[in-house]
Amino acid sequence: MTKNQAIKAVPSPEVKEPQAEKRKYRTASFKLRILKEVDALKGQSGAIGEFLRREGVYSSQLSEWRKQREGGALSALSQKRGRKAKLSTEAREIERQAKEICRLEEKLRQASLIIEAQKKLSELLKASTSMSADDEEQP
Repeated sequence: MTKNQAIKAVPSPEVKEPQAEKRKYRTASFKLRILKEVDALKGQSGAIGEFLRREGVYSSQLSEWRKQREGGALSALSQKRGRKAKLSTEAREIERQAKEICRLEEKLRQASLIIEAQKKLSELLKASTSMSADDEEQP
């Protein structure tokens, strides 16, 4: 084995830096592909590091992507971005009515609380007036 062959066997320790002017946005499919390939390389010494350097990915990104994959966030990332489709008039009306129902239910809950408080206050006032009437009759 020559000296040049021994040097080539050691992977380069340098990681490709993203261009300073443009930030790389990684799609969910890219992240899943990288994770799948890294999982396939487990057990091979130095293979994962070499693969990450070749792809320009840091190991910290890899661990973050694993957490996202376990949490189901990567499937959410694969949804299309942008404006949502316009709702039909029926869908808008249903949405408006649902909001109105929520508002009215909250109003009903508040009214029920007020009525309960008034009942308790009325009971307390009756009890205090009957006690004061009893005190006046006993002298």
